[in-house]
Amino acid sequence: MLILGSPLIAGCGAQSSNSEAVSNAAAGLSSEDILALNDEIAELTKLLETNPQDAVAYYNRGIANRNLKDYQGAIADFTRAIEIDPQYAGAYYNRGIAKENSKDYQGAIADYNKAIELDPQDADAYNNRGIAKKNLKDYQGAIADFGKAIEINPQDATAYQNRGISKINSGDRKGACSDWGKSLSLGHETTERMFADPKLDLGWCRNMR
Repeated sequence: MLILGSPLIAGCGAQSSNSEAVSNAAAGLSSEDILALNDEIAELTKLLETNPQDAVAYYNRGIANRNLKDYQGAIADFTRAIEIDPQYAGAYYNRGIAKENSKDYQGAIADYNKAIELDPQDADAYNNRGIAKKNLKDYQGAIADFGKAIEINPQDATAYQNRGISKINSGDRKGACSDWGKSLSLGHETTERMFADPKLDLGWCRNMR
């Protein structure tokens, strides 16, 4: 059986009270990036000393800690943000990412469940919950979640790629190939790299398509 990994959708970046920006999870940080993140954490810590009920500051520090791969520190910050504001969907979602990166897949699923309850149109939460389920070998549950992400956003190339991975891991080669073809047609670079990797030997899928 071919077992492939799935890319997590990064959570929201630093947030002000009225705006937020998407930030990619840091794969490899430069020394300048690390310095900037540590400076941001120091500033937020100082802010929290004067305003310990600032949920957004805890959230932003959690993002910075997660980008530094301090997942336990991030989980603690997102938890504090949720204690202050129990309706903070982004904090549940990002705590789920930190838990998933820590291989606490059940904990991640619980947080994604709450994020989805608070924001049912969050395609990324469905995608990441699907990845957690895949990691627990619940391939049918993962396929359903990726399908929901695609239903919300039909241009979600990552969800097609991830659904294809769960389909092949559950023995559905034709369905996997169809999803990967759709992901490729949407210009998904990770899927392109997957097909270019000779170790994966996906020539059969090219022929099937």
